[in-house]
Amino acid sequence: MRHASVQVRGLLTRDELERYNALMEVGAYLEEQGRYDLSKHVQREVDILILPAIERLKEKGRERDRENLRYMIDNGLLDADDE
Repeated sequence: MRHASVQVRGLLTRDELERYNALMEVGAYLEEQGRYDLSKHVQREVDILILPAIERLKEKGRERDRENLRYMIDNGLLDADDE
């Protein structure tokens, strides 16, 4: 089973994190049993589950970029026209 990044896991809600941990436990058990045919379905569910957290991470990055741009303009490091 492939784990989500620490950054993505940090942005999961409590319910999403509980579901993520449960799915990872089931997937690990299936892999121990050699049931890779079933664990791939669990991995697909994990991949779907983490999509909202990935979007939250992207939005944090976009907000950080906007703040950096405002800082640079406010401090004369960049002209407003240079955006």
